[in-house]
Amino acid sequence: MRIDTPHTSIITNPAGQRTIMLDHLKKEAMVIPLAPASAPSRSGSPQMPSGTAQLPPLQVHDLGKSLIEGHEVEGKRYILSPPQAPLTPQAPQMPKIPQLHQPPKPPQPTVTEVWTSVKLKTPVLTKVTSAVGEQSTYCKPTSTEEPHPSLFEIPPGYKLKI
Repeated sequence: MRIDTPHTSIITNPAGQRTIMLDHLKKEAMVIPLAPASAPSRSGSPQMPSGTAQLPPLQVHDLGKSLIEGHEVEGKRYILSPPQAPLTPQAPQMPKIPQLHQPPKPPQPTVTEVWTSVKLKTPVLTKVTSAVGEQSTYCKPTSTEEPHPSLFEIPPGYKLKI
């Protein structure tokens, strides 16, 4: 996998068990060894610790098919409601004091919309809306041909930084 920004690139190669970080401004490369992948647990899925609160249900809605820049995509909307607040013990009754501020609004659900390329099987557009705001991530659909191997190597002229 390769992620490019204007000044850096990160190349991750699990098979070669290394990550290469490229600094395009300094023309430097740093190689970071990756730890080998750990073996899956015997049960095949992670176990919840005992006594852990139950997670709220996740709602999934099919949004159908659409086109993004000429690429066919399928959409899904995931809605995760916030967990229920724990019940607090009743305090003794106190005289009513007028409130000077508005009571807090109840927690809002987190809504995630994912549009996945039918051909590439990768997310093209992801929108997450929660109480803290909205975040959109767009991955421009590209060619389905194999990329040239040189894109995953240290370019000529880069110094290896240790």
